[in-house]
Amino acid sequence: MNHHPLIERNPAVLLGKPVLKGTRISVELIIRKLSGGHTIEQLLEDYPHLRYEQILAALAYAADVIANEDFILAA
Repeated sequence: MNHHPLIERNPAVLLGKPVLKGTRISVELIIRKLSGGHTIEQLLEDYPHLRYEQILAALAYAADVIANEDFILAA
């Protein structure tokens, strides 16, 4: 998986889920908000300490996780 400098995993923060570095905002939260209809601009308004680059990093991280999944086809 590609290195994502704006994403970190720490067992002491949200049980080790990937979060935006230096925050307790998970990649999952960002993806769920966007998939629920929020825009990036709305996220930046709702979380004023976030940066545009962090939201893009969350999207890139999620895409890499999906791209690197192993699939087992059932016969």
